[in-house]
Amino acid sequence: MEDSQEEPKKQIEDKSTELSKKDKEFREFTLNGSMWKVIWQVAMPLCLYQCLGQVFGVLDTMMASHISSNTVSAVAYLAQINSIISAVGGGLAIGASLKISEAYGQGKYDLLKKRVSTLYAMCGILSVFVLMLIPFANQVLAFAKTPVELIAEGSTYFRLQLFGMVVSFVNNVFIAIERARGETKLIMKLNIVVILAKTFLTALFVYVLHGNIVTMSLATIISQSLLMIVAVVRMKREHNAFGFSIKYVSFKKHLTWPMIVQSIPLIVERSLFSAGKLMVNSMSTLYGVLTVGALGVSNNLGGFAAAPQNGLQEGAASVISQNIGAGRYDRAMDAFKKVMVYNVAAGAIAYAIAMGFLPQISSMFAKNNPEFQQLIAEIFTYEAMGFIPLGINSSVMALLYGLGKTKISLIISMSRVFIFRVPVLWFLQQYTSLGSESVGIVMMVSNVSVAFVAILAAVIVIKKDKKRFKMMKAAI
Repeated sequence: MEDSQEEPKKQIEDKSTELSKKDKEFREFTLNGSMWKVIWQVAMPLCLYQCLGQVFGVLDTMMASHISSNTVSAVAYLAQINSIISAVGGGLAIGASLKISEAYGQGKYDLLKKRVSTLYAMCGILSVFVLMLIPFANQVLAFAKTPVELIAEGSTYFRLQLFGMVVSFVNNVFIAIERARGETKLIMKLNIVVILAKTFLTALFVYVLHGNIVTMSLATIISQSLLMIVAVVRMKREHNAFGFSIKYVSFKKHLTWPMIVQSIPLIVERSLFSAGKLMVNSMSTLYGVLTVGALGVSNNLGGFAAAPQNGLQEGAASVISQNIGAGRYDRAMDAFKKVMVYNVAAGAIAYAIAMGFLPQISSMFAKNNPEFQQLIAEIFTYEAMGFIPLGINSSVMALLYGLGKTKISLIISMSRVFIFRVPVLWFLQQYTSLGSESVGIVMMVSNVSVAFVAILAAVIVIKKDKKRFKMMKAAI
């Protein structure tokens, strides 16, 4: 009698780790479909979202400038501090989601459910620590050596940003999980809604209600909350392996440690990369304020080329991880080859557009200042030379993420800033008389050089892993 009562309960528990029909179909498609189509279907919505995000990011900066120059400075400066803190949540979401993709490919749906549920729980704990910083916002800003006038301008803004960061943590985890299951079209649609809502609210607060930096932060929180509502509803509504269940939360080392180990290099990578960019901007002040501004414009323009490559990187990493989980090493390598073609093509197209319309592009940001326009064109010409090499680097990063080699990806990213950028700029400043042109040269050197480092890393990793997978296959 006891056995007959226990059996139905077991069946109910098993149902919570099943896949929906759509998830089963996507898994089959990822493991057996045309790889050209798989990469395209998974990555293209992410590429479009990244590009739109770049466009509206520029619009956001333009609206901030309508308030005051101090507002632009405060937003720009505090953005670097925010990015360092938010790197923790972003890195955790990406690193852990790759282990989720791996379990998905392995067909271990109980493990998948535990990783999804535990990741949400870890996000909750991290959010508590961030919220604890709110009462100490002024101290945090002072520790980050924020100018006194910007602390006065932006302390309330920073407190709100910390609260908004908690919302973003939930959204990052949700997006990472949806990406693992191939729901990139949903991610794109939801994020477009968020971007449009934020742009509309910012415009309303700035131009109509004549708001300030605080209302800009409120616009961000409100728009991001729309996505968080969807995230909470979907994670509770889905009674399958990708849904959240408190029963499956576990902080045992064998479950959490692989996710943490994979995430730590990504967290460090994002934080130090932001810190490195801050160092370069600071060093560029030697050539005057116009050069710093021109470098910022050039970086923003370069972001339009990097956006589709980042989308391809994120999508391909998930596909590679899933195929590795299923033991399809050759297919994972095929995904790497295909994303390499896509990324190089994206870089070549971006370079052709940039050089074909350089006068028009540079004049858009110069405001009838010929000297500033010339500086933008000069620096951006050098930076654009790295579009194709960065496509190669992005493809290698997708491979390393997918294979779980995040420590190697960290080394590559750090070399880009702390070997090929900061020291090179220091050398040019100390031993040449190139002037502001040095800033553009440094961008070219770092972006091209990192591609060679990435290729070397890929050759070593592929050779080593190919041998390991052959031995595993022979053992089976």
